[in-house]
Amino acid sequence: MFRWYREIGPAERRTFWACLGGWSLDALDVQMFSLAIPALIAGFGLSRADAGLIGTATLVTAALGGWIGGVLSDRLGRVRALQITILWFAATTFLAAFAQSFAQLLALKLLQGLGFGAEWAAGAVLMAEAIRPEHRGKALGAVQGGWAIGWGAAVLLSTLAFLSLDQEVAWRVLFACGLAPALFVLYLRRSVPEPARPPGEAAASPLAIFAPGLRRVTVTGALLGLGAHGGFHALFTWLPTYLGAERGASVLGTGLYLAIVIAAFGLGCLVAGTLADRIGRRRTVALFAGGCMALVVLSLLIPVDGTVLLLLGAPLGFCAAGIPASLAVLFSELFPSGLRGTGMGFCYNAGRLAAAALPLGVGLLSEVCGLGPAIGLAALSAYGLVLLAVLLLPDARRDGVLLPNPGMIR
Repeated sequence: MFRWYREIGPAERRTFWACLGGWSLDALDVQMFSLAIPALIAGFGLSRADAGLIGTATLVTAALGGWIGGVLSDRLGRVRALQITILWFAATTFLAAFAQSFAQLLALKLLQGLGFGAEWAAGAVLMAEAIRPEHRGKALGAVQGGWAIGWGAAVLLSTLAFLSLDQEVAWRVLFACGLAPALFVLYLRRSVPEPARPPGEAAASPLAIFAPGLRRVTVTGALLGLGAHGGFHALFTWLPTYLGAERGASVLGTGLYLAIVIAAFGLGCLVAGTLADRIGRRRTVALFAGGCMALVVLSLLIPVDGTVLLLLGAPLGFCAAGIPASLAVLFSELFPSGLRGTGMGFCYNAGRLAAAALPLGVGLLSEVCGLGPAIGLAALSAYGLVLLAVLLLPDARRDGVLLPNPGMIR
């Protein structure tokens, strides 16, 4: 599974580790919120709808930030854009630790979302141009697996914090740890080269992705992003709260379940990257989306006991990983170099904008039918959209139109 790593050059390896580290740290900061929801509800006297609003608002600004990050990577360079976005989300996560009201926390989460969305766009296009085409899927899948690393670190830190500190202090300490990614920028500045650009190439207008030749790809890609983000955030924003509030899981029990999901998520990213290079990008996405739909029904829409729910955690995490792990390589091969960052950033994050309603929607729906069914219905609808959208997109790898990488570095 990792033989490809031995075949890439030193500069490609440094870029791989830089993007893996940036995405892992991004996940660390973002996943802290879902783990802190019960404490925030208690500390600020919030309803589930209020907590869902924070998650939704963060995703709205993340969608905007993702497009901005893509545009910046086309205009300022891939590495510089990555540095700026990491500094942004690290600083805003840290400041959220000092929020004294719901309004302050909401405002800071809005700002964090801008950096969160932008970091993915900058890092994904950098990786797409740094890694040779025959290993692009595997490398980008492995980088996406960095989400599991950051997610796991967030679960570990939150478990330690809430076991050893009062919950009012614990969530603040957790958010304060979000400053750590800023130190990673020092590595980026010294070690990662900027991919070469074609001679004379200039970044096109951000609206050029809606030109007649690209419009269908752009719109369909955004729908795919909507389904991918909608399914993930419907499931994992509320899952810790569901386990504790409706299934009676302890802090340690919730941590154990999430550890199983996260480990499987990391494995799923690696497998998805390998499959994307072997059977094609679209087939890989469709395979994992079908698995997600089946597992959502079994886990959340059919009554199961705690043991069965625990056993289903591993396959659920595995299948949930395959879709986001395949999106970067799929989107990167659909746009020309001068619009690659803009196109990838828009498709990945326009979907996130529409999906931003789901955390709030789940919170509201849970008041009617319970949290488990609300999560299940939202996730099932989202993954169904993934299947529909992927049928409408060309698969560059399988359809024989794989774009070369003029910016590839060795």
